[in-house]
Amino acid sequence: MRSYKYLSWVTAIFVTCLIVANIIAVKLIDVGGLILPAAVIIFPISYIFGDVLTEVYGYARARQVIWIGFACNLLAVIAIAFGGALPPASFWASNQPAYDAILGFTPRLLAASFIAYLGGEFLNSFVLARMKISTNGRYLWARTIGSTLIGQLADSSVFITLGLLRVTGLPAALQGALPPEALPGTIATQWLFKSAYEALATPLTYVAVNRLKRAEGVDVFDRDTNFNPFRLEASG
Repeated sequence: MRSYKYLSWVTAIFVTCLIVANIIAVKLIDVGGLILPAAVIIFPISYIFGDVLTEVYGYARARQVIWIGFACNLLAVIAIAFGGALPPASFWASNQPAYDAILGFTPRLLAASFIAYLGGEFLNSFVLARMKISTNGRYLWARTIGSTLIGQLADSSVFITLGLLRVTGLPAALQGALPPEALPGTIATQWLFKSAYEALATPLTYVAVNRLKRAEGVDVFDRDTNFNPFRLEASG
């Protein structure tokens, strides 16, 4: 199996963006009157690097990295939860509520986050790979933006619906705070913001993709690739 000089760096940045986004998402920020999770400043970068992975190294490599990101994110969540469950030192006990408020996760939000991540990332990678074949490698801007529009729509729709939509009849901690009438607007806001973020970053994506292709001596077209998202091999 061929080795690549910069693949490990791209993978590391991709995974770091995912983990950091999960940690800072608890903070809500006001951007020109739009209320968004702080994760929007870094989570779209994972889609940019997802595009780079698929465009340069192919869907099979991107698929493997997506699952690596999932595993690393799960490990981070388990470590944070375990750390929170450990008894605090007597002189630190007053800080425990702050730890739980910032780093605590409800099972519903975790499930929504993981499902949204997998659905969004795999759709993004699949659409970009198929568009690359249909355009014969031309119009990179159309492929990156088009795949992001689809991937981010899936991610935002799944996470907000499964994680935040108010559902009566559940325990209070799992009910969610978002009323049904606010669902379409909230999804649209996050989707458009994240998609616009990546569209503005298109010049940087061009630079990264072109330099990596030259440095690695590779430009994969997934004409014979098995697009099964559950296949973990980095080839075929």
